[in-house]
Amino acid sequence: MASPTSALGRVRTFEALDDKTTARLRRALDESNDTTIFVNGTALQLPEEAHEALIEVLSRFADGESVSIGTPELLLNTSQAAQMAGISNSYLRKLADAGTIPVEYRGTHRRIRPSAIQAWLDSRADNS
Repeated sequence: MASPTSALGRVRTFEALDDKTTARLRRALDESNDTTIFVNGTALQLPEEAHEALIEVLSRFADGESVSIGTPELLLNTSQAAQMAGISNSYLRKLADAGTIPVEYRGTHRRIRPSAIQAWLDSRADNS
């Protein structure tokens, strides 16, 4: 299946740090590769993906930038949604136009959440 379209889900923005904190953070990042964190008094070694994300955020703060963090939310085009549901594109469009499967529009293009397809499939299974 082709890769799903990504739309930005939840986003939270954190303002830039003050100059003094920014300078201390930049020095700490420049002096060490150790990124051990403590959560509620427990030391945690981060997996590589989390390490890279944390260093990226801290580096941007150290550069005096604000930081926004978002969660990508998958949206499918009609062909991808039809494939997931195991139905034809035209039948999926009829279901979407009837409001049976909710859609979102990006311009004139329909986009469908995988959860909407799963809910429709589940409702069909319940009615069997």
